[in-house]
Amino acid sequence: MAAADKPQPQISVAAGVIALRGVKLFLSAGRAAAEKKAQAPPPVKRKGKKVNQKIPPAKTVELLVRTTKFNKHELEALYGMYRRLVAAAQAAVPTSAIDPPPKTEGIDQSTFRSVMHSTLGLVTEEAVLERLWVSWERGAAGGEGALWFDPWARGLSVLLRGSPEERRRLCFNVYDLNADGYITKDEMFQLLKNSLLKQPGDEDPDEGVRDLVELVLRKLDADKDGRVSLDDYREAVEQEPLLLEAFGQCLPSKRHAAAFLRTLVTNNNNK
Repeated sequence: MAAADKPQPQISVAAGVIALRGVKLFLSAGRAAAEKKAQAPPPVKRKGKKVNQKIPPAKTVELLVRTTKFNKHELEALYGMYRRLVAAAQAAVPTSAIDPPPKTEGIDQSTFRSVMHSTLGLVTEEAVLERLWVSWERGAAGGEGALWFDPWARGLSVLLRGSPEERRRLCFNVYDLNADGYITKDEMFQLLKNSLLKQPGDEDPDEGVRDLVELVLRKLDADKDGRVSLDDYREAVEQEPLLLEAFGQCLPSKRHAAAFLRTLVTNNNNK
């Protein structure tokens, strides 16, 4: 029988929910395995001004109070954390008496990965972390260069206290690997293949991934055009919240978010 003549399986609501929970279990296993992956090579260092202020400029705080979900005291504590991260990264750069490398101002990719992994608990796939870094809003700089304090604070605001719509947009942008406005079957395959653990004895492990892609696509593709737009994704996640991080963890757990926010309060009280 030709592939086109194969009957399409009918999935009940109960079976669909069970399958979605299976996706979450598969992805959780993949995240545990990701802890063993080697660190990526350090990024190219960029020249910039030194951080020498103990508190952010008043105008910066005023703007961020309006555009983020942090208050003034939290922003000051976050700035202190930002300064320490930048200073630690600068101190780790090898020095040369003849030709010292320029110091990077801002959060570089290596520091970003460390905070996401160790502090916010994002034990996720390399492709997801890379996309999270690239898609982080940098203002006029787009997705290039280190993260200065303003975009760092705005991005953390979404991660830690983002609205449902902000969280959906963040995850969608991460999964849209080529940033063309759609999550395609190829992108789903790439993300899920990196997430799932290969089982011993599997003759064609990719076949299982392709089956999973077809299952998730049927859940996400509202207009049935073979790809997932932001509107498709938004509608599907509103109906089934398990689909929010269907292709890899992009957001910290409530526990990790709460612990990070408590750190801000503690740091501010100890100033």
